[in-house]
Amino acid sequence: MPESLPDPISGSGGTSGKIVKMTEFLVRHFIKDYKDVEKISVRTAYGVLASIVGIFCNVFLFAVKFAVGLVLRSVSVTADAFNNLSDAGSSVISFVGVKMAEKPADRDHPFGHGRIEYIAALVVSFIVLEVGFTFLKDSIGKIRTPEELNFQTISVVILLLSIAVKLWLGLFNRKLGKKINSKVMEAVFTDSMGDVITTGATIVSLLFFRITGINIDGFVGVGVALVVMWAGVGIAKDTLEPLIGEAIDPEVYRQIKKFVESYDGIEGTHDLIVHNYGPGRSMASIHAEVPNDVDIEKSHEIIDRIEREAARQLDLFLVIHMDPVETRDERVIQIRKKAEQILKELDPACSIHDFRVVHGRDQINLIFDMVIPIEYDEKTREGLPVRLSELLKIVDPRYECVITVDYDYVAKPEE
Repeated sequence: MPESLPDPISGSGGTSGKIVKMTEFLVRHFIKDYKDVEKISVRTAYGVLASIVGIFCNVFLFAVKFAVGLVLRSVSVTADAFNNLSDAGSSVISFVGVKMAEKPADRDHPFGHGRIEYIAALVVSFIVLEVGFTFLKDSIGKIRTPEELNFQTISVVILLLSIAVKLWLGLFNRKLGKKINSKVMEAVFTDSMGDVITTGATIVSLLFFRITGINIDGFVGVGVALVVMWAGVGIAKDTLEPLIGEAIDPEVYRQIKKFVESYDGIEGTHDLIVHNYGPGRSMASIHAEVPNDVDIEKSHEIIDRIEREAARQLDLFLVIHMDPVETRDERVIQIRKKAEQILKELDPACSIHDFRVVHGRDQINLIFDMVIPIEYDEKTREGLPVRLSELLKIVDPRYECVITVDYDYVAKPEE
């Protein structure tokens, strides 16, 4: 689902005027209908622009740094150069991934090809990791067999220029990536910030040699390699989560729940599950509670209308299951309130839904689902329903609970 984010060329966010002006120029001149980010074609145009800019910047930096590294015989500068070359390759992969993700749904892929973008970002992370391992090996060799450095002021100036370029490129990708919710562009931003740190470390090693005459080039190279590898691990983690299946973002959960419950005839919702098929391509299922004394065709008509309007307003393929609930029988309502009160005292993180009561002469069946946090251990998950049943029996010995354990799929807010 697309996020409501500021315009990428608005100039807000505290970035420098030059960065904003350059971003504004590129977006305005190379992306048609740049504000309409919900359109797949516009989203693809953002990704293509970011990829082409990344290829150009990184090839330029590779050529400059490689030449400087050869002149200085510096493994850290040369390592930094090949890191830029890998970044150019990453931009190529990003370009291919974004273009392939644009492909519409077909017989074999009814929900489209949007997840290809996540796969592209994962490939980028592996490239970054491989480059990091290579740098680490070369740097350790440099520590064992140091080579004389040749300090030149022009090399420091070139590396400072590299920092400026990578800083702009990272901020450029972050701004556009947030606008279209792109994992690939977020990965490029992370990688670019890693480059800023590593190039800064390279400058420090050269200046340290100039001042003290001590060659710490190999040690700095190890630092460069570790930062690059850490960035690769971070990118892989971020892109694997949506591929494996991550919990629902709390804000998305609240948005969908509020949307469905805003319709007359809907008493409540639960069991929301969202499946991510790529940025801007989601489907969801939810259980909507409807009064059990309303004609089923009327409730079905409401459900159909909600599903249609969710597709139009939220750009979401929503499937709704109807659950009839008691809204008039005071006996059932009071029993449910008592059960909810006891559960709140037992564990406020749990909840119940789909509550039904079947009255008998000697036994009253309480049939409901109990939502337990998925992070609880097995012993706790098994013990809570048993304890709730025991407490309800104290209220009335005739109560027999038939409990189905449910889990909620909402991510916990970050502290």
